[in-house]
Amino acid sequence: MKAWKLYLLSSFLILTSCEEVIEVDLEESEPRLVVEASIIWLKGSTGNQQSIRLSKTSPFYQEEVEPVLNAEVNIYSANGREFNFSHSGNGVYISNTFEPILNQDYYLELTYNDQLYTATERMMPVTDIDYVEQSNSGGFTGDDIEIKAYYTDPADQENYYLFKFLTDDLSLEFYEDEFTNGNQIFGYYSDEDLEKGDEIDIFMEGISRDYFEYLFILRSQVGNNGGGPFETMPATVKGNVINQSNREDYPFGYFRLSQADSTSYIIE
Repeated sequence: MKAWKLYLLSSFLILTSCEEVIEVDLEESEPRLVVEASIIWLKGSTGNQQSIRLSKTSPFYQEEVEPVLNAEVNIYSANGREFNFSHSGNGVYISNTFEPILNQDYYLELTYNDQLYTATERMMPVTDIDYVEQSNSGGFTGDDIEIKAYYTDPADQENYYLFKFLTDDLSLEFYEDEFTNGNQIFGYYSDEDLEKGDEIDIFMEGISRDYFEYLFILRSQVGNNGGGPFETMPATVKGNVINQSNREDYPFGYFRLSQADSTSYIIE
């Protein structure tokens, strides 16, 4: 999980037209647990099959992600149901019996290396995607293709949304309804490389306020870091998973539950 690593500027020495790259020796910290626990209930499905991925942070120069193979993972619902997640390989834990219920609280419990990790979240509902609209006059140049996925925000509710636009790459956008409550509004996507015939898979998920704020901070720390040599290093972004055995040995990642709507669109 490179998002959780310490980033330093590589040094370059240029001497008499000869360039030498110096690899900085970095002090390595103890690996931390990384929890990727997004429980997504796609409309039209039962939502029974869910997965959670566990891994450990790795040194800066190591490309491989080390999976966690020997954890015990369970989710408990507020109505007393228990859902066991069994390891299926490569740090992925799967349940085929999960039962999603909108607006119900769920509790994650996982044990790893004799330490107990917990988190609590609510299954957040989402409205429908109404329709998708294409414009060919977007971007700074005025000739980029842009996509708008329209939805009608429920009135008198505080809602938060996560949009995923999937082509060859994945683009994430998230919104709150503070200024659009009860109105029809859209999730926006544009890419200068979009061409006629390209297919875009669009997912719209309901998320909690806490997860929205987590994404906002994460984007501020990671996405907008220009990486200048004198820039303040990003602060650690903690999720909602708590190490009950040792609060100082906190994990990274987030446990959340979302209902989702989806559609596909082919560029015209």
